[in-house]
Amino acid sequence: MIEPYSSNYLEPSKQYRKFSILSLIQKNPDITQKFLGQQASLSSSMVNNYIKELSSENLIYTSGSSNRSMTYHLTDQGKEYVATNFLAFSAEIVQFYAGVRSEIVEILLESYAEGIRTVVLYGASDTAEIVYSAIKKTELTLTGVVDNDPNKIGKLFFGTMIHPPLKINEIRPDALMITSFARQNEILEMLEGKIDDQIKIKMVSRLWV
Repeated sequence: MIEPYSSNYLEPSKQYRKFSILSLIQKNPDITQKFLGQQASLSSSMVNNYIKELSSENLIYTSGSSNRSMTYHLTDQGKEYVATNFLAFSAEIVQFYAGVRSEIVEILLESYAEGIRTVVLYGASDTAEIVYSAIKKTELTLTGVVDNDPNKIGKLFFGTMIHPPLKINEIRPDALMITSFARQNEILEMLEGKIDDQIKIKMVSRLWV
């Protein structure tokens, strides 16, 4: 089930708040209002208001005589609400994903025009999955994936074996693309003096700079 998220750019709407609270209740009927607030980034009073509203709309019902024994349950109407909103929410996310991928494709095409033909991705992350999908829309060739996480090394990333960073020079791509946003500077420092000069280093976070 989709968990509530916090974002500086995608402000959750009231409809999303209701959807996320219902999703949390569906997953765990014994959930407390305090935990609902923590998960949905809402104050206790706001959660209480949402609970009252959801109850009045016949989306949930409660059982138990005290706060400690209180449990929340979705009505059939509530389950239908979650299912319908899950589809709508998923459709919006897919559209957003497609837009981000389209932007990355344009940048990759510029890299291709610079003469880059083969690419190694640094970081087998969620962002790397979008970059990988974008690469497939171009004539660039993914020749490897590296990551310094020992739990990822040796596993497959869409059919490509994940290697440790020391394999970069051996693979010898035209460019190494760092897909991490949060750790880009740390990765750059770690790679300093260890990558052949012929290998260009690109960072997804700076593709728009």
